[in-house]
Amino acid sequence: MQDEQIVSLYWDRDPCAIAETQTKYGAYLTKIAMNILSDRQDSEESVNDTYLAAWNSMPPQKPSALSVYLSRLTRRISIDIFRRRSARKRMGNQYTLSLSELDEAIPGGPTPEEEMETAQLAESINRFLRTLSAEERNTFLGRYYYMDPLKEVAAYCGMGEARAKSMLYRTRQKLKTWLEKEGYTV
Repeated sequence: MQDEQIVSLYWDRDPCAIAETQTKYGAYLTKIAMNILSDRQDSEESVNDTYLAAWNSMPPQKPSALSVYLSRLTRRISIDIFRRRSARKRMGNQYTLSLSELDEAIPGGPTPEEEMETAQLAESINRFLRTLSAEERNTFLGRYYYMDPLKEVAAYCGMGEARAKSMLYRTRQKLKTWLEKEGYTV
């Protein structure tokens, strides 16, 4: 079923929308959740919460790219679950590993008082990403947005792990330089 048809089912409040979403995007959303949570049960909870969030947000939302919309919901929900779980215990996984790699290039996380600065930082990073080649951007986003393991990123970007690792390192260094020029202290 096409995305437009699935979105129409949500707008018509047809319960088949969730079944169609699960059929088309279930594995994709589970992979995103697993990369963040590294736990099958929490990932299933995240994906189920994604279906509920999609149901509750359409209407009024009418996403043109359903996969992107659902992946954003899954990432947000998975990160919230991870934070709740991490408050109880600390553990390493792809989420913490990929974020720790970015620590050297990006200033600390925002507080409510820093929302405006956070928006400006996000815009600066988006401008930076537009300066990268498609290969660099895809590698960077695969690792730090989708939080895929380095081995997977290298595979779907058509390069060896060593090259991907080196490219990510150079891109982080470029990002650090970019942010310093933008006035951020790194």
